[in-house]
Amino acid sequence: MTSTTRPAFATETEKRPGRWLALSVLVLAVLLVAVDATVLGLATPYISEDLKPSGNQLLWIGDVYSFVIAGLLVSMGSLGDRVGRRKLLLIGSVAFGLISVLNAYANSPEALIVARALLGVAGATLMPATLALIRNLFHDPRERSLAIGIWGATASAGTAVGPVLGGFLLEHFWWGSVFLINLPVMAVLVLVGVKLLPESRNPEPGPWDLVSVVLSLVGMVGIVYGIKEAASHGPNVTAAAAALLGAAALYGFVRRQLTLPVPLLNMRLFRNRGFSGAVLADLLTILGLSGVVFFLSQYLQLVQGRGPLEAGLAELPAAVGAVAAGLVAGTFARRYSVRAVVAGGLAAIGLALGALTVLDQSTGYPLLGGALLVVGVGAGFSFTVTADVILSSVPREQAGAASAVSETAYELGAALGIALLGSIVTGVYAGFTAPAGTPRDVADAAHESLGGAVEASSALSTPEPLLDTARTAFVDGVALAAGLGATVLLAASAAAWILLRTQKLGDTPEHP
Repeated sequence: MTSTTRPAFATETEKRPGRWLALSVLVLAVLLVAVDATVLGLATPYISEDLKPSGNQLLWIGDVYSFVIAGLLVSMGSLGDRVGRRKLLLIGSVAFGLISVLNAYANSPEALIVARALLGVAGATLMPATLALIRNLFHDPRERSLAIGIWGATASAGTAVGPVLGGFLLEHFWWGSVFLINLPVMAVLVLVGVKLLPESRNPEPGPWDLVSVVLSLVGMVGIVYGIKEAASHGPNVTAAAAALLGAAALYGFVRRQLTLPVPLLNMRLFRNRGFSGAVLADLLTILGLSGVVFFLSQYLQLVQGRGPLEAGLAELPAAVGAVAAGLVAGTFARRYSVRAVVAGGLAAIGLALGALTVLDQSTGYPLLGGALLVVGVGAGFSFTVTADVILSSVPREQAGAASAVSETAYELGAALGIALLGSIVTGVYAGFTAPAGTPRDVADAAHESLGGAVEASSALSTPEPLLDTARTAFVDGVALAAGLGATVLLAASAAAWILLRTQKLGDTPEHP
């Protein structure tokens, strides 16, 4: 980058008076993704009843979005650096809204899996662009910390709004209606974003290397699929072949980035201890959380018998805690230390997940609500500060690629969490023994999923024995997954304490 290009670029963004209004548009994109992610879990029992997916198909519905988005985030973040982050964000928002309609009207498990995959393609354009634009809008580190806190708080608010709004829709309409709530948000984002968002890009981007794009996608999807296949069915040739293909592709991706004059992703960013530590913390955190959270709505509805709206309200403490913590995380990190806030937040999440290992069918809400509140507070502190560290560690012109690394860690962790911990839940559940006298076809349907058990048991004159057995097995699986998730989170806390030892958040505004 030349010495003349960067000052002109920086001056344009620093002097822009509407940066806080622009932020309000960016958080709409975050809201779009957060709401979509939370309503799926709430709608899962209804999807199971209507589309009758197998247990494996249900996992694919849950994690194919993360597979695709993890494979494309780096490529899309780099594309935004090249063609313009505002342009990519607006195009991606329109696509996200339109593809949500395909999700809403899917009429088979296969159609829904394909629609979720396409949604992942659109989703990969949104999150890196929002963080990158924040990096280029806010050059004062304290302002940027607050902006990132608002960004994270909006994501958390979306996780609260999603279940409540989704629960209301599910009690009055069919399950596809939960995907249609993306449309009004998308419309507002595009109409307002055209007027308020400034364009920003790398003024000397270099070519967008399609070979690197393919290697990144094949590598991420191959490794995640291999792990998922092994977790679901045990080590086998298919799992090993997919994982080896993915590893080879990622190796080729890294080698190529180190030789290209203008790489898709600057691998030398990982030499920064703070950057690497923050990325690792994000990956391990969401890995430990997602495998449990994915099944929580099913626990509240299918085990404890709550309606979808009540289940959505029951999950509210996590979002409240995350919003509150996210808004003050930057201040706490400067007053105490980055590693204390991140490691402490991760340890709190780990302890809360540990408390969920005692779940049973009749667990009272005080324990569940308290654990969710602690999870939210811990996540609000840790995710907000790690996002700030990642963005602060790179030059402004590489903000899109760096943001994509952050989001890739998040999505890869989500995919791995659902694949590994979710497969543990599914495996423990599928191992229950149906009560004597249960018809074979009913028992087979019950073993596919808990939703299948609820539906199949309606054909029995006395459904309670089968339902009680199935629910006990499901809760046992969730409790085991929570214990493993707690172990991962405590390990992540220890890693963050070590890797972020000297990391600090800046105080000096950037100058052209």
